[in-house]
Amino acid sequence: MFKNPITPLFLLVVLVCNQSYSQNEVKGKIVSTGAPVAYANVVLLNAQDSVTFYKGAISDEEGNFILQDIASDDYLLQVSFVGYQEYQKKINVDGNASLNTIQLQEASSDLDEVTITTRKPKIIKEVDRLVFDVENSTLSTGSTWDILRSTPGVIQVQGDLLVKNEGVAVYINDRQVQLTSDELRTLLESYSAANIKSIEVITNPPARYEAEGGAVLNINTSKALTPGYKGSVEGNYTQAIYPKYQFGTSHYFKTDKLNVFANYSFSPRKEIKQDDSHINFRNDNGDIFSRWNTDFDRVTRSRAHNANAILDYYLDDKNTLSFTTNIMISPNIDWDNNVYSEFRDAQRILDSTLVTDSNVETDQKNIAFDLQYTHDFDSGAQFSAKGHFTTYDQDRLQMVNSDYFDAAGNFIQNINFNTDANQEIEIYTAQADFTSALGEASFESGLKLSSINSESAIDYFDTATLRIMYDNLSDEFLYDEKVYAAYASIARDWENWSFKGGLRGEYTDLEGNSLSMNEVNSQEYVELFPTAYLQYQVSANHSFTFDYSRRISRPDYNSLNPFRYFLNENDFNAGNPNLRASISNNFNLNYSLKNQYFFDLYYRDYGRSPEVLSFQDNISQNLRRVSVNLLGSVSYGIDFLHGRSITSFWYAQAYTSVFHDENTFVALESDNQEVTNEVDGFYGQLYNSFTLSKDGTFSGTLTGVYISDFISGSYQLEPMAILSVGLRKSLWNNRAVLTVNIEDILNRTNTRLTSRYLNQDNSYLAQEETQYVRVGFKYNFGNFRLSDNERQIEAAERDRL
Repeated sequence: MFKNPITPLFLLVVLVCNQSYSQNEVKGKIVSTGAPVAYANVVLLNAQDSVTFYKGAISDEEGNFILQDIASDDYLLQVSFVGYQEYQKKINVDGNASLNTIQLQEASSDLDEVTITTRKPKIIKEVDRLVFDVENSTLSTGSTWDILRSTPGVIQVQGDLLVKNEGVAVYINDRQVQLTSDELRTLLESYSAANIKSIEVITNPPARYEAEGGAVLNINTSKALTPGYKGSVEGNYTQAIYPKYQFGTSHYFKTDKLNVFANYSFSPRKEIKQDDSHINFRNDNGDIFSRWNTDFDRVTRSRAHNANAILDYYLDDKNTLSFTTNIMISPNIDWDNNVYSEFRDAQRILDSTLVTDSNVETDQKNIAFDLQYTHDFDSGAQFSAKGHFTTYDQDRLQMVNSDYFDAAGNFIQNINFNTDANQEIEIYTAQADFTSALGEASFESGLKLSSINSESAIDYFDTATLRIMYDNLSDEFLYDEKVYAAYASIARDWENWSFKGGLRGEYTDLEGNSLSMNEVNSQEYVELFPTAYLQYQVSANHSFTFDYSRRISRPDYNSLNPFRYFLNENDFNAGNPNLRASISNNFNLNYSLKNQYFFDLYYRDYGRSPEVLSFQDNISQNLRRVSVNLLGSVSYGIDFLHGRSITSFWYAQAYTSVFHDENTFVALESDNQEVTNEVDGFYGQLYNSFTLSKDGTFSGTLTGVYISDFISGSYQLEPMAILSVGLRKSLWNNRAVLTVNIEDILNRTNTRLTSRYLNQDNSYLAQEETQYVRVGFKYNFGNFRLSDNERQIEAAERDRL
């Protein structure tokens, strides 16, 4: 450390002499944006040359440090930590000294000038949201989907992302991504996590967000900084029961006036889903008279194409035009379904068997366009206007063939039928937003018009036997919906208080028309959606936040179709054109301790929310899943979140929730009695991130999730546990990345669902390919350290496709 061998001896003599008459103490605290910075290096240097080392220390978990046995003199205090700008200050020590809180500033993210080593993620509680800051952190590996799954409070159940046990809307840079759950996952798995700045968890979204839906996950990407070109090619191989592949390429070009981003991915997949289900049919006395046990296998083959193009053109410093398009095409999706059922009597003696072969072929297109104009005023205000168009098209052919056999294996009868179904949806929206300062407050307002037109039809062929069992099979359904919305909100900060309040109003005019049933459902209504947030900062270590929102949940378009979709003649799904939107009221009380420990007490009344419920008909002996409005749905609980660095290379984040959920509904096959399905449950998530090499190029993750109990509609879910491991290695000066992920190591993600009440008794275990190993490789070329303008189409109406 010292070039001059006399220097250490000289310092030792001086130190010993000074200690004989002065043993001072210097202490302080290191923070960044209010959060403690642990394991920061604190060094005292000789004030004369600013180089010679005198004494050093490391901050603890709370950001505190103590330098003891300090001789009275002038020193240069230097504080440093990876990912932050170095702090320097000249101090005089003459007696014990308690320094003011030291604020570290984040280092520049201009990766063309510097390379930043990974740091630990940060959690910041703002008045209306929780911000999970992951830029240049140990989470900046893999895909955007991986980051979402590691975000505090976000859980994945049966392929869907949930917050507070409710579905979420995903936004990118405040633009909503409106795709099906499968399409959303495919899309986010193709987006690199290296370009993600933060994830905002907004449990009660403010007025500027759509009033429809539950919590919002807003993904903020890093911004473009320097002109140039970059590109990448990547692919991954997944070994589950069947192998799967994905290939993709991204290109980004920026000049002073123009930003262009283009992305394409191709995902050929073969997947299998296996169900083990049973139904116990009961008579009026509640006794079992027939038992059906079924094994169901579905093999799906698909080849999804996903393309995105984004163009930003800066007319001048104040005006910008932006064009965005998303294209998702999935041709020739093939479902090969095989069903084997055994029918037994009350004494479990075999009565007969059923073998069904069902094949479904689907072509699907989902294409969206956005055009936006933005103007920045000299005063700092901003105006934006945007138009949006989506076209969605699905064609589906189905062939069903069922053979019945007696207990001895002799053929009894055959039932077969074919269907031809299609759906076309067009969505148009126009929106204008204005933001400005209003004195010491900030003000937002806007208008929006959305128009949705849906045409659906289904035709049945060769259905002589089926028509004896069911009426009104073939049908055509027309649906038109218009929503006019306006909102305004205001926010202001005082010394210890922060407030944000808003109001959104929506007028809805809709009509659903079933041509074959000659039924028309028309609805007109006006709803107001207030939001309010109040935060009180008691001290640097304690803060309280209360927030409230009123929101709406509209049924998706498929649920409104009155069609039946059969697995076989005894098992089908059915829509409901009389579904109505529901209103929810959501309350949260949050407490933050030292900006490290977060407690959230919540209560959510979802009202008569639309839900798909399962009912068995004990007379006709069939099982149907039908879309209905619940009589009521309530959820409440308390959540706890804490993230910390265990060591300099190990970061851990714990999230736990104790909750109560209940759904009350009409039992359609039990004399329309009211039934409440409720559960008291526990959810726990432990995320661990490890830096496995000194240069930060090799890292790993270990994630564990446990859910004790859960409900879905009329079903109760058994406990589930998920354990996953991930490894990431950067190669060739970060030009290439190799990843390995092992998911669901314990094979406990799939769990049994049971519906048992009154005269209902059925359950199933759906076993999907959740256990797999995935190997991925990405190669960057061009000026690959540029940040790009990746974003996604916004249109709340698309979420209901």
